Amino acid sequence: MSSATVTLAQFAPALPEILLAAGALALVLIGAFRGEKSFGLINTLAFLLLALVGVLIATQDAVTVSAFNGAFISDSFGRFMKIAVLIGSAVTLMISGDYLKATGSQQFEFPILVALSTLGMLLMISAGDLIALYLGLELSSLALYVVASFNRDSVKSTEAGLKYFVLGALSSGMLLYGASLVYGMTGSVSFSGIASVLKDGTSLGVIFGLVFILAGLAFKISAVPFHMWTPDVYEGAPTPVTAFFAAAPKIAAMALLVRVVEQAFPHITGQWQQIIVFIAIASMGLGAFAAIGQQNIKRLLAYSSIGHVGFALVGLSAGTAGGVEGVAIYMAIYLVTTLGTFGCVLAMRREGGYVEDIDDLAGLSKTHPIMAFILAMLMFSLAGIPPLAGFFAKWYVFVAAVEAKLYALAVIGVVTSVVGAYYCLRIVKIMYFDEAKAPFLPMSAAIRLVVGVSGVFVLAFWLYPAPLVTRAVAAAQSLF
Repeated sequence: MSSATVTLAQFAPALPEILLAAGALALVLIGAFRGEKSFGLINTLAFLLLALVGVLIATQDAVTVSAFNGAFISDSFGRFMKIAVLIGSAVTLMISGDYLKATGSQQFEFPILVALSTLGMLLMISAGDLIALYLGLELSSLALYVVASFNRDSVKSTEAGLKYFVLGALSSGMLLYGASLVYGMTGSVSFSGIASVLKDGTSLGVIFGLVFILAGLAFKISAVPFHMWTPDVYEGAPTPVTAFFAAAPKIAAMALLVRVVEQAFPHITGQWQQIIVFIAIASMGLGAFAAIGQQNIKRLLAYSSIGHVGFALVGLSAGTAGGVEGVAIYMAIYLVTTLGTFGCVLAMRREGGYVEDIDDLAGLSKTHPIMAFILAMLMFSLAGIPPLAGFFAKWYVFVAAVEAKLYALAVIGVVTSVVGAYYCLRIVKIMYFDEAKAPFLPMSAAIRLVVGVSGVFVLAFWLYPAPLVTRAVAAAQSLF
């Protein structure tokens, strides 16, 4: 009896993930028995399942515990990032129904794939060793490959899925090779074991392994120079899938990157710091300049997301608890702003179908004044204009860089922010000063809710930032 009790107690930290896995399998059975007409039911059940898992994670004790011989870690950092991922996934299910119905791709597999991908992301965030890291990453990626090409009648969607699959397989290979090098040189796969071996110094093999691991993870967060898939996949994938890509997987991969460098390689900060600084500068620069010439709003948001990854990495570059706090705040604010922006993109629908050109927003202030105002605020927030939430996101990461004496990095970040403001202001100019085009069809209630909440958050964050900042501080402290 006692051994059974001990076994159950060992599973307790991973209870939300176990519930999500069991729930996803149950949804597969419901879909198999009820057939193609079960999309609405399964979408609702998947949303409720994600909400329940979120509640379980939020109510876990604020202590750091590990399970499965240290392969699974439950701590404040993991809980913070997991709740952000679950919000991104749940909102994707909320806003996707109308789009999938209009494009004739309303299949019950979609919410199940989102749930399974989310399960992989939760496992990634809690990974305590290289094997758990890879299992979580692959579970998440396999589902993402399928949803990217979910609209089978669209050549663009199929091409997006294929590109993502081929380049994703390459990045997984690089990550595995790096992990095998690190294991070969240290004799351990657990992050704590690797860190204890590296206390006494490092070797060239470990550095090579670290470079390959960081290259594999840089692909997942679409950081330069591993960003090449992002614009094509964002443009080609169905718009709700693009919103999902921009939100949940990016946060999960960023959380994994933070955990790997801070818990497996804390004694060789100088080695990985150089790599992070380089990809931060390259991502901020490319994201700011490449977005300027885009005509498709999803491609523009793809380059914008590359830039925002660069800004988040500025915080990580500091290698301090304050830096990780900055990353956590940045990713949370980025999540809300991105979901609101993609809600507006999903509202760009006329009688002939969905439109994606930036010029289709012309005169939006006259035809849909509230949507134009909220989208303008979201754009200003992405540009980092005070007193909106996006300004504080950048403030926290730049302060962490300055405190770590990375002055050049902070200056480059500010300069690229100014350049990036141009493409955000261009959208505002088109909405408010260009000749009005035919109005869009009315938004669905779900999209109206998401866009409204995002707008209120971005406008009002500066009035009461304490709840988010307090949790981000606790999340960062739990890693050190």
